[in-house]
This record gives sequence, C-alpha cells and structure tokens, in this order.
Amino acid sequence: MSGGEGDLAPSDLNILFITADQLRADVLRGRLAGLVPTPNLDRLAAESVSFDNHFTVTAPCGPARASLLTGLYAFNHGSLRNGTPLDASLTNLAKEWRKAGREPLLFGYTDATPDPDAFDPADPALASYEGLLPGFREIVEMRFESPYTWLAHLIAKGYDLPRPLPQRLFELYLPQGGRITGPALYKAEDSDTALLTDLTLAHLDARRDHPWTAHLTYIRPHPPFVAPAPWNEAVSPDAIPLPGEDRAEHPFTEAWFSERNSFGLWMGFNGDCEGLPVETAQQLRAVYLGLVAELDHHVGRLLDWLDSTGQAERTVVVFTGDHGEMLGDGRLWGKHAVFEKAFHIPLLIRDPRRKAQAGRRVEAFTESVDLAPTLLTLAGREAPAPWDGRALTPWLDGETPADWRTGALMEIDFAEPEGRATRFQRHWGTGLEDSGAVILREGRWRLVRFAAESLPPMLFDIETDPEETTNLAPQMPELVARLTEAMLRRRLARSGRGKAHLAVGV
Repeated sequence: MSGGEGDLAPSDLNILFITADQLRADVLRGRLAGLVPTPNLDRLAAESVSFDNHFTVTAPCGPARASLLTGLYAFNHGSLRNGTPLDASLTNLAKEWRKAGREPLLFGYTDATPDPDAFDPADPALASYEGLLPGFREIVEMRFESPYTWLAHLIAKGYDLPRPLPQRLFELYLPQGGRITGPALYKAEDSDTALLTDLTLAHLDARRDHPWTAHLTYIRPHPPFVAPAPWNEAVSPDAIPLPGEDRAEHPFTEAWFSERNSFGLWMGFNGDCEGLPVETAQQLRAVYLGLVAELDHHVGRLLDWLDSTGQAERTVVVFTGDHGEMLGDGRLWGKHAVFEKAFHIPLLIRDPRRKAQAGRRVEAFTESVDLAPTLLTLAGREAPAPWDGRALTPWLDGETPADWRTGALMEIDFAEPEGRATRFQRHWGTGLEDSGAVILREGRWRLVRFAAESLPPMLFDIETDPEETTNLAPQMPELVARLTEAMLRRRLARSGRGKAHLAVGV
C-alpha cells in the first residue's frame, strides 16, 4: 500500500463513516455543483479518492441502508422496502467490526426493520420500521420519525412544540412567513443537523485518547424541505438550472403520475407533482441546496476537530449518501423511481496513510455494497465470503483491478403487502411479487427491466440523454437483449449464495 502502511496499523486507526440521506451525486460534481458553496466537502474531496460512478444498489432508505451495512444486494438480504424485516441471522458491518475488536458507535439511525422472529410480538421494537441494526451501540438516537434526542433538546431550549409527540412532529417543518423558502421555526444552532454534530463531537472527544469507530448518519437533505436561517436563503432559486420537464413515455411514468404523491416535500403540499409550478419547484430545489450547505458546514466542524485534536493523521473518513433524489427532474420527486438521479450518489474516502492518492477520481462503477467490505478491510479484517460487494482498497492504493465490474446493478420494489397496494400496483394491476424492477448501468447505457411481463423494458443513453427522456428500447432490441443477458448473469452469479463457499463432509 502506498503512503506507508507500516506507519499506522489498522488497529490504531479511527474510522468516521458519514452518510447523508437523499444526497444526489451532481450536487458535488455535476449540474448542480457550485450553485451553493461546499468548501468543506470540496476540501474532503481534494484529500480523498472520489468515486464518480458510485451507485446505491437499491432504494428507498431502509433497503438502501440494509445493503450498505450488510454488503448484500436487496435480492439477497430480502429487506426490499421500508418496513420489510431484515433477517436477524445475517451478519453486518457492525457485527464484523466487533470481531476486529472495535465497538461500532452510532450517531443517528440505521433504518433496519427488526426481524419479528427475534422479538416477542408485544415488543415495542416491532412498532417501528426505524430499528437499530444489531451490533451498533446507539449513542445518539436521532431517527427520522421519532428524533427524541432532538425533541428533548428543543423542549429544553424553550421551543413550544406541538403535542402530542411524535405524532405532530412534522409541524416542526412548517416554514415561517407563509413561503416555501421561509426559515424553519428553530434556529440554525438548534437544528437536527447541528445537534447531531454537537453530540457526535462531544462523545468522540471523550474517546479521542483511544481508537474509535463511528457511523454518523445525517437526516438532511431528506425532506420535508425546510432549512433554518441563514441556510434557507443560501442559494437563490433564480440561480438554479431549471429541472427537465420532459420524461420518457412508459407505463412507469404513467403509474407515477396516476395519483397524487410525495406529500412530504413540505408541510401543506397536496401531492400534485404534475401541476407543481416551476417557480415552486425552483424554490424547493433552493431549499434542498441550502440543506446541503448546512450539512457541509457541519462536516467542516468535524474535519476541523480532527485537525485541531491531532487525529486527522490517524482517521479514515468515508462520506457517502444512502440514495439520491429526483428533485423535480421530469416532475418526479423523491427516490421511488427507476432513473439515474435516484441511485447516483457521492463517495469520498480519505485515508491518511494513502496521501499519494489524494484527489484521485475513479471512473469505474462502484456500488453501495462495496462500502461494508471496504470499511471492514480498513479495520484489518477480511469481508465474509457471502457479501456481494468488493473492497475498494485497490483503488485507494492507486491500482486498477483487471477484473473489476463493468457496470452497476440496481433494483427497486414498488409494492406493499397486506392490502396496502401502491399506486403502481393499482395502475399496473400487479401484485407483491411482480411490481419490482432491476436496473443495469453499463457504460453509457442504462437498462430497466420490470418483473411484470406486461411492462416493457426501458433503455437510455446517458451520454446523449442524461435526463432519460427517450426510451430507446423499441428501436434497439439487440442491445436490450445483450444487456438483459448481462443483467441475468450478474443476478445468477450472486443470487442466494449463502454458505455456498463452504463444503461440509467432502
């Protein structure tokens, strides 16, 4: 390893693993980059290896984080949607870190839906999908729908909160002054992002005399889109490129707009994405970028603390997102989509032992399942054989593996069980088992195949059509067939591997 591996043993390293919720890649590099200053993330990128074609293998939050932390594709861990239990028998990054002698500290949330087989039916743990992934020590509880640590802080600071809590939690996100870009009712110093950073710094400072391992998960820039002053006006709506309004004609987009949706964009939104005025969309995009600016500010506080305490030289910093955000492109919002912007996320890895690679940009396709084996390898242990991801350490060493994957494999499910059919199921006439999609991004091409036989494929040329407005599948059946075969091979190679790497009694 370049940079002097012998100078610092893995056991002497700190690991700071930061995840932002709903952060699309082009905010840092791409169409939206530079619209609002991100000096701290830019600084981190300059000192890191950046993976420019990094993709979550699934969405939304729960499945994305399950894959991120288990190193498994969703078709292997089975937690396909928010609320789908994650098998308690599976190992994960936190459990494996413990085998390396590390205590995984959690600041935030993991969105791991608890396995009912591991709890009594009356256990309150089964009342929420926002469970704790086994293996982590939850230092600061900051879950999206029940952020009690934050609520307790606001109460202590004298804020008059709506009751009962957390049922009326989302009233906290009502922008002031009757306008979308109005400030949140709480001050910037009291935001969930600020408090989570305050508490993380306090707890890590108490542990700084010995190596520590921390997973810090920020809620922002996840909606509702409201930001405290001055972040609510960090960027002017007029400075932002207009979202692309064209979209591919397909039963998927028909289903997406078949009913009102995305009610959580801001308090009071009636779900009419189709009729959302461009001016309103631009204001929402501006607030989203303001939340990114706020996030950048607090990431800077973490980096400054590492510098001031002399820990930067022994701390690996990994920064990524769980999934992307459509942000009004094609008039779609959120992450329940099959398009690139819902899956393309940033990834920065700064290893103080590998300074020769600082600023390197990797164009190869990497996937969120690669993070767990990478973080475990950095801790000095090999990844379990069943994990689907591969450690990114060769790229950190300046190498280019000859056998690296040529594309990114993704999937998403649009169903809900137990009589809670989604608009996709209603529009398509599909059920629990045939409402999903598998996506392969290979080179410039992006193929989407649906489980239902009645839904035709989608094919996009990302180089010439980055907004994915023209479905080329009907005109290019041979390419669709070739990419479908490649997709099938990827699935067959990894599907249900379990303990297939072992042989007993042979």
